[in-house]
Amino acid sequence: MTVSQHVNARTVWISDVHLGFKDCKVDYLYKFLSSVQCDTLYLVGDIVDLWSLKKRIYWPQEHYHILLKLYELADKGTRVIYIPGNHDDPMRRFAGQKFGPIEIAIEHEYTSVSGKKYWILHGDAVDAYMKYDWLKRMTGDAAYNLLLFINRWGNRFRRLAGMPYFSLAGQIKDNIHGARAAIERYKKQVIREAKKRRYDGVICGHIHRADLETTDNFVYANTGDWIESCTALTEDYAGNLHLLHCVDRVELKASDRGVLEGNDGELDAA
Repeated sequence: MTVSQHVNARTVWISDVHLGFKDCKVDYLYKFLSSVQCDTLYLVGDIVDLWSLKKRIYWPQEHYHILLKLYELADKGTRVIYIPGNHDDPMRRFAGQKFGPIEIAIEHEYTSVSGKKYWILHGDAVDAYMKYDWLKRMTGDAAYNLLLFINRWGNRFRRLAGMPYFSLAGQIKDNIHGARAAIERYKKQVIREAKKRRYDGVICGHIHRADLETTDNFVYANTGDWIESCTALTEDYAGNLHLLHCVDRVELKASDRGVLEGNDGELDAA
């Protein structure tokens, strides 16, 4: 379902942008941010890819324009909260401070329209795969880089054929048993930790797999990424959570279950 190209939401969450990395879908992100009007914008980690920048300097003007757009939103009254991830980990030392109008926090608690308490974090801190298995992580990185290569060139051919963007990497990953198992393992870990802290739900990123579902009245939301899926999470003023797919047009992601009030119409809910 296509929604209004003007996204008017109470809150927006994005993560895993990876500015400074060649596969960042910066054009789609800039178009999305230009369409957004919201009270609060959460940047849920890996906004700037310092790992990639250490390997080689890649910073085209379009990446700089994203930072300017974030500052512009903050200057116009949007509260912007930046929760660093593992790829922008040095930013964590500035937790509790501000970069201009942008707040820096290790994690955050969010209260929804309905009064639910959500734990907001990037997700690497509870990912045992990241913390304990260096060899598997490096092997996984090599395989992931291959998927991104396939995604990049596959979509170049699709564009030449007049076809819309499609996450080939995501499709391949969804059909690999080991990848699906790792995603489910991560999801269970995050949910378990959030429940232990007595939250009603959790909103995170990190694994580049957008998701939104409620199980036993507990909400799990993953904002996805801007490398493969180009997704964002929103809460409207009626309390509905939605995943948006933001490429050639802004639309509800096919897997969106419409958590909470289950609104099925436009997201321009001024």
